[in-house]
Amino acid sequence: MKSKSQIITMGCRLNLYESEVIRGVLDVNDQDDLIVINSCAVTKEAERQARQEIRKLHRQSPDKKIIVTGCAAQINPGQFSIMPEVSKVIGNQEKFIAEHYKIDDDVDNRIKVNDIMSITETASHMVTSFQGRSRAFVQIQNGCNHRCTFCIIPYGRGNSRSVPAGEIINQIRALLENNYQEIVLTGVDITDWGLDLPGQPKLSNLVNRIIKLLPSLKRLRLSSIDVAEIDPELARLMIESPVLLPHVHISLQAGDDMILKRMKRRHNR
Repeated sequence: MKSKSQIITMGCRLNLYESEVIRGVLDVNDQDDLIVINSCAVTKEAERQARQEIRKLHRQSPDKKIIVTGCAAQINPGQFSIMPEVSKVIGNQEKFIAEHYKIDDDVDNRIKVNDIMSITETASHMVTSFQGRSRAFVQIQNGCNHRCTFCIIPYGRGNSRSVPAGEIINQIRALLENNYQEIVLTGVDITDWGLDLPGQPKLSNLVNRIIKLLPSLKRLRLSSIDVAEIDPELARLMIESPVLLPHVHISLQAGDDMILKRMKRRHNR
């Protein structure tokens, strides 16, 4: 049975991927009266927009139950639990468990958010389609080991943990079989992929394996990356490979070396 629940995705490409995982989780429930907000916390404005969206959706569909998940819910569940429009708040790890989407009158079950820093592995979720999108997103990594002075995201995502290469390739293969021609590798800090895996392979190694093992793949794209960790092999692939698109999203944040140092960034201007 396909869930009729509505999922609103805010924020990053990783959230887009995870919203499709949530869609699959909701399919195993028999509830069709939910609106799930997959929130972002990268800025205060993102959190404000989430609250605004909740109020708007409640006005439009007062009979629907609203569940808030994502980074804003993980970091500050209290700000959403006190909203009269919200029926439940679910953390970033808990949002992949079907039973947490069941609504009851137990006040103690209103918030399901655990310590994200206790999570040491990232499970691979098989996603075979992306509703209304021509590109497909594949999570290769989650979390971040760095603590830039301005950034709250590690507290919403936890420490860096990688999806094994074999699981990533199987996921991409399934998407290619469903006629997706462009794959976007996504995560929180994808240049840290592999540091927690045996042998500590690099992102360039993963990209090389994908290109060699999946010859039917036409386009491979990287999402946001840290320029401080682009190794020569990854740079070579961007130049030479017709599959790996030579476009990257880089967070600049500042153009002054002293400011970047104070922000604990790993690069200068």
